[in-house]
Amino acid sequence: MAAVQKARGGDVVGVSGRGAETRPARRVLVFPLPFQGHINPMLQLADVLHARGLAVTVLHTHFNALDPALHPQFDFVSVPDGVPAEVAATKKGNIIDMILAMNEAMEASTAVDEVLASVMADDARPRPACMFIDGNLLAVQKAAARLGLPTLCFLAYPMLCERCYLPRQDSQLYMPVKELPPLRVRDLFFSINNDHEKVRKVLARITETVKGSSGVVINTFEALETKELERIRGELDLPLVLAAGPLHKLSSTSTGSTLLDQDYSCIKWLDSQPARSGVYVSFGSLASLNSSEFFEVAWGLANSGHNFLWVVRPGMINGISGTDLPNGFDVAIEGRGKVIQWAPQQEVLAHPSVGAFWTHNGWNSTLEGMSEGIPMICRPHSADQTMNARYVVETWGVGIELEGALERWKVELAIRNIVGGEGSS
Repeated sequence: MAAVQKARGGDVVGVSGRGAETRPARRVLVFPLPFQGHINPMLQLADVLHARGLAVTVLHTHFNALDPALHPQFDFVSVPDGVPAEVAATKKGNIIDMILAMNEAMEASTAVDEVLASVMADDARPRPACMFIDGNLLAVQKAAARLGLPTLCFLAYPMLCERCYLPRQDSQLYMPVKELPPLRVRDLFFSINNDHEKVRKVLARITETVKGSSGVVINTFEALETKELERIRGELDLPLVLAAGPLHKLSSTSTGSTLLDQDYSCIKWLDSQPARSGVYVSFGSLASLNSSEFFEVAWGLANSGHNFLWVVRPGMINGISGTDLPNGFDVAIEGRGKVIQWAPQQEVLAHPSVGAFWTHNGWNSTLEGMSEGIPMICRPHSADQTMNARYVVETWGVGIELEGALERWKVELAIRNIVGGEGSS
């Protein structure tokens, strides 16, 4: 027998049975920030919503445009972001600059309003109930508000905007942040380029996006951040603060979108390694090293004596056009290591041969590592990563931080301690 379920107002939500097709009667929109670390969790959220019977339309910018062919279950609508290609090219590696440029261009144009109005007026699809937006897209939130479309802010950091710790003074760096234990001033959100006013502006706009939305959805879970969620709920005058994660564990394995080609040959290589024997090294999609740091990492990995899988993406090394490894490196590692340009990270971290994760502590990477029970070597780069690393080390006790200048002996010692247990308590 076919089963028919009705939603409020009598709309058919789905019809199941032999030969029947499901037609969602409710639709949501999602609008990710067009950077790798923001795209994936938003699409994972979209997949979770779709699996629960909702139609999903993904709005995306021309910059770092998504490929609809990778996600046939969603509708895709392109939104002009107003940022000229030559400007986007110069700012591509600086997420702070690109966020500001994109919002400025979209606010100066009517394109977002026009696209949203068109999507909302589409009689061929259910009227959207709300839109999930990245907290950095204030221009989109304002456009939705003008059209009467409720928004839910996805991944926001509203607390820091109201604290007087930017720019960070040397005398303050190790002061505790009373409102945010166990954080110190040095752990707060910052820009590697020390663009303090730009950081202030981005954080202030996130706060405005949060306040203009109907709720906040965070890619975390209650057991991990119980006190933090209680604090956020107490401070935000919003009807909904939802811990919806870990989304990569709730969505289908096929969900995700990568701006770089993943090298699956690494999985076969991992299959040949002993259990918990190696370290996976990845500094994310934006962090960079100078040539000296790159060589220190390389020789630290080689000298550690442990197996390793190292992601060296194009453009990661400042001042070096390619990804050439140091002379003699291949001989030194004697087949113990594999270097690739991009990895299927979730599959790598779930692999039984991986015993540690050297990470930049982007939130996605941190959550993915913890979900697989992998201890971490933390080397935060910028933004929220220093906060995440502090929690990993001090609150959750699942990692160590590699501080100070990158030197091969430090790298070697950290890997030996966390993979082999040498010198650890």
